[in-house]
Amino acid sequence: MASLSVWTKLIVENLLSGVICIGLLSSAYVAEIVRAGLSAIPKGQWEAGRSLGLSTWYQYKDVVAPQVLATVAPALAGQAISLVKDTSIVSLISIQEMTFVGTEMANSSGLIFEIWLIVGACYFLLCLTLSLLFRRLERQEG
Repeated sequence: MASLSVWTKLIVENLLSGVICIGLLSSAYVAEIVRAGLSAIPKGQWEAGRSLGLSTWYQYKDVVAPQVLATVAPALAGQAISLVKDTSIVSLISIQEMTFVGTEMANSSGLIFEIWLIVGACYFLLCLTLSLLFRRLERQEG
């Protein structure tokens, strides 16, 4: 029973490490994407919000945010898809995700090609679904 709690503790530590690492990496990219989107808004848009007497909050909410979202949506879509693909990296620290489970199944069954074909198809379907979802969102914004 004690070995189970040690094993569980190790898995939780590995999962936490993976989430923190992937989260920090992804958040840096997302922050840069949003910063670039904000800096792409022409100064006249800010001045228009101010001339209408809008507070800073309403300038962001009603004038700037819709334009920023339309600008950064493609880059955020690419980052989301990249994040899905980057999660396979956490298998290096023994977190049981699709790549890790695929490796274990291929090693135990001997069906290496078939298992990796299924894992690849799963990643493809996940990324294709995200791409179609973001494409639909971009069309609705435009």
